[in-house]
Amino acid sequence: MDLLKNIESTTNTDWLVLDNGECQPYETTTDASDSERPYRLYRFLTDLEDILINVTDDTQRLKLICPLVRRLLNSSEWLQYEFEEPNPETGWSVTTLYDEPDFPLTVQTVAWAPGSSSPIHNHAAWGVVAILDGQEKNKFWQVADEDSDGGIVQIGEKLLLPGEIISFTPNAIHSIEVVGDEPTISFNLYGETNYEQRFEFDPTTGKANNF
Repeated sequence: MDLLKNIESTTNTDWLVLDNGECQPYETTTDASDSERPYRLYRFLTDLEDILINVTDDTQRLKLICPLVRRLLNSSEWLQYEFEEPNPETGWSVTTLYDEPDFPLTVQTVAWAPGSSSPIHNHAAWGVVAILDGQEKNKFWQVADEDSDGGIVQIGEKLLLPGEIISFTPNAIHSIEVVGDEPTISFNLYGETNYEQRFEFDPTTGKANNF
């Protein structure tokens, strides 16, 4: 696995999923001189804190955070190998890299076994996911309007490959499916979660249950 060869270019297309399920492309540019100095996890966390303090709009936050994630993964190759093999019973595993009390930030790697899929859910927090290895199909959903028969509606999907970064606003609804015969490994970053607003959705009725 070598993420670096996939994301060393200075201009990249990343993806932003909004609360209504719309997946928007946008370009992020990193300074080539950044690679001359190691960008370590502690610097990354400090830069993130500055963004969280000074920028309150989640969409703008995410557009500022994604280049930092790319820079961190380019500079700190060790992060690519900080994961556990997927649990054979659940089909996935989570390795927490950073989770400090009273600081609204969680950093982790997630490994999904081939053939695994997630329920339809939101995170009730902004999130950034960088694919390190494998392929992951994201499906994007929207709660149907009151004039319809109810439920939720799929409004799009995207296949993510190694080196691609996708971010989500807090109420964006998605589900994921591992594509191919290899596990999918990702680097995940989440803001403070409002657990009362974190839901799993029934695909038929649209009923939302806390999880």
